[in-house]
Amino acid sequence: MPAAYDQYLVPVVFRPFAEDLAARAAAFQPRRVLELAAGTGVLTSSLLVAASSAHVTATDLNEAMVAFGSVRVPDAEWQQADAQSLPFPDGSFDLVVCQFGVMFFPDRRAAFAEVRRVLAPGGRFLLNTWGPLGTHAFGAALQAGLERAYPADPPQFLPTIPHGYSDPAVVSEDLTAAGFTIEERQELTLEGRAASAADVATGFLAGTPVRAAVEERGDAPGARATVIEEMTARLGPGPVSAPMTAHVFRGAS
Repeated sequence: MPAAYDQYLVPVVFRPFAEDLAARAAAFQPRRVLELAAGTGVLTSSLLVAASSAHVTATDLNEAMVAFGSVRVPDAEWQQADAQSLPFPDGSFDLVVCQFGVMFFPDRRAAFAEVRRVLAPGGRFLLNTWGPLGTHAFGAALQAGLERAYPADPPQFLPTIPHGYSDPAVVSEDLTAAGFTIEERQELTLEGRAASAADVATGFLAGTPVRAAVEERGDAPGARATVIEEMTARLGPGPVSAPMTAHVFRGAS
């Protein structure tokens, strides 16, 4: 999964937002940065370029992602870690960043409280979350294909997890409950570009938990063909581009 995720989804879906978040991080001239849910390191590598004087500690709960990322971005310090129980002393970092990871935390308020604990006084927390599935053209096209392939029981990973924490008011409430002062909240739409709709379909079907959901339902090759057909019909043949909307938050400890 990490290899397919990194090859097909990272350049299209995640890199545009990683470059944006890294630029926001660099504006604070951080010295000690903690990244949560780092995945294969797309934000990590952008941080090392944008904030070149910072020491970056990249963490993820998934050991396979940590192993992949430590090879892909060796200049960061990599460590397996649970965001709800961070293995760092109080006040260890002056900046914590998380790109499209908080929606996977079972107890977000507990994770946010841990972030606040490991931040030094006056530290900042930068994070982003996806908007509703309908505001992400790649994801919406994929979900439409899955609903065609499995009309009785389509996989619900995309609408319930990546796009299931899409109300900025709820995110703000959770941050405030954990003790953060929200300094900025912005809706941001960026363009993703891919060689083909089939590449994006491959990324989702092979590099995310959608893979297991399809395998459980059976006829994975047939489902893949249906998804590619639907995504191509919606996005077009050949090189494709599509808008993707997210919410960006900055909290102060």
